[in-house]
Amino acid sequence: MTAQHDGAGGFVSFVSAGPGDPELLTIKAADRLRRADVVLYDDLASGPVLDLAGPGAERIAVGKRAGRPSARQEHVNALLVEHARAGRRVVRLKSGDAGIFGRLEEELHAVTAAGLPFEIVPGVPSACAAAAAAGMPLTRRLTARRLQFVTGADVTGGLPGDLNWPALADAHATTVVFMGQRTFTVFARGLIAHGLPPETPAMLATAVAHAEQSFERSTVADLAAQLDGVKAELPALIFYGALEAPEA
Repeated sequence: MTAQHDGAGGFVSFVSAGPGDPELLTIKAADRLRRADVVLYDDLASGPVLDLAGPGAERIAVGKRAGRPSARQEHVNALLVEHARAGRRVVRLKSGDAGIFGRLEEELHAVTAAGLPFEIVPGVPSACAAAAAAGMPLTRRLTARRLQFVTGADVTGGLPGDLNWPALADAHATTVVFMGQRTFTVFARGLIAHGLPPETPAMLATAVAHAEQSFERSTVADLAAQLDGVKAELPALIFYGALEAPEA
């Protein structure tokens, strides 16, 4: 159960940074950053958002990126507990919304096992920010009544082996694939094998809410071919299903 911080003792705020644009940060998230004694931040939650932390706050990078040296989860958990037990106001800054593919559960277990008070500050999910920037809705009354988020990578970086293919191959849903650039070629084969038309609209949203932001519209089959063997350098989301570009 979450608790309110009374100003005394250590406290952990799991703060959602949104996709990276500080203008999309909630007022609550900005407040927690300003008052933090220490900020443990993800790679994708650095930059302008991290600049909102007070000048006296200690900043510790604990991000995880595919194919790069990353902090072990056990180390991140230990840092959260160590700093909070020392009476510090700790902000665990996570990209997007903290509760979506952000390993929040493991960190909550560590904090609650240590008997430490905490709160979760929600934020703008990167998928919502991407859809807004691309000028399209995520649901549509007649053709996309369902929205689903899925990860394209398990803890090893490979395609998860327990995917619900019938649900994912539903062309009348809007599906957003997180961390899926490296595996989408195989992922798309599974979708098509389970009945998704190869010409289903798809969109690659890269570096959402950052200077390098770009959107590339395609089809599931064409995007799978495009990403075959590509080593992704920038974070991206993959959308497919009942997508519709804004009218000119």
